[in-house]
Amino acid sequence: MAKRQNDNQHLSEALKGFIKAHKLEKGIDKVDAQKAWAKLMGNGVNNYTTAVELKNQTLYVSLSSSVLREELSYGKTKIVKMLNEELGKELIKKLILK
Repeated sequence: MAKRQNDNQHLSEALKGFIKAHKLEKGIDKVDAQKAWAKLMGNGVNNYTTAVELKNQTLYVSLSSSVLREELSYGKTKIVKMLNEELGKELIKKLILK
């Protein structure tokens, strides 16, 4: 019986290869952006968040509170920076609050 050649590869590397080969990055990025928003904003903001959607490096966030939307609009640049740090890459260029 011949020995099988064993190419060790970390599971994370194998998954990255699979994701890239099947062009799933955009879908994964969308989910990651939603999770990053929920994690960084906490329960207070998440209670008023009705939708989070990533399209072409722009994160669209729908909020049910106009007061909260106004408050968050003052810190858009900082929020984008914090989200990208959480994601570990420059995924978001612009934040639109609706």
